Amino acid sequence: MNASDESAGHTAPPKRKDARRNKEALLDAAAAVFVTSGVDAPVRDIAAKAGVGLGTIYRHFPTRADLIIAVYRHQVDACAEAGPALLASGATPHAALAQWIDLFVDFLVTKHGLAAVLQSDNAGCDALHTYFIDRLVPVCTQLLEAATEADEIRTDLTAYELMRGVGNLCIGADSDPRYDARRLVRLLVAGLRRPH
Repeated sequence: MNASDESAGHTAPPKRKDARRNKEALLDAAAAVFVTSGVDAPVRDIAAKAGVGLGTIYRHFPTRADLIIAVYRHQVDACAEAGPALLASGATPHAALAQWIDLFVDFLVTKHGLAAVLQSDNAGCDALHTYFIDRLVPVCTQLLEAATEADEIRTDLTAYELMRGVGNLCIGADSDPRYDARRLVRLLVAGLRRPH
């Protein structure tokens, strides 16, 4: 494209769908490798899992921090988008909430190690935390409100409190094989039910 094209208002074409899918597949592969091997896993392992060359990863994500941030945001987006879909397809609002909390626990496992990698960039961590809160608290609120309106759960808990409680139950699960955070989270969600 030459300068006259740009000045005439022409812009570059939007990313092709297959390129976007490839990038999403790369982020999914990186997330899976992070779960099994941690955020310090060799980039070649991520490339192998995604079925791409190292150059492809570095073209999209020049640094490890860029890749980690992109995985984190991708996982937040997937978790946020799942909430309304689960609510629309779930047997009950409480069932949708329970399924979403399972996804949220998976997300918490995926992001393990992120803060340690980004400690030198506190502004980056703050921005990611804000993104996390802004995207996920409204989704959890929607699920809680639907379950409350269906008279399935108690009404005295906020989405932030629930998410914080789930997060606290997940701490340490990776360092003690006898600790089953998912079981405790399910007990927490079951405990939200209103007695009938």
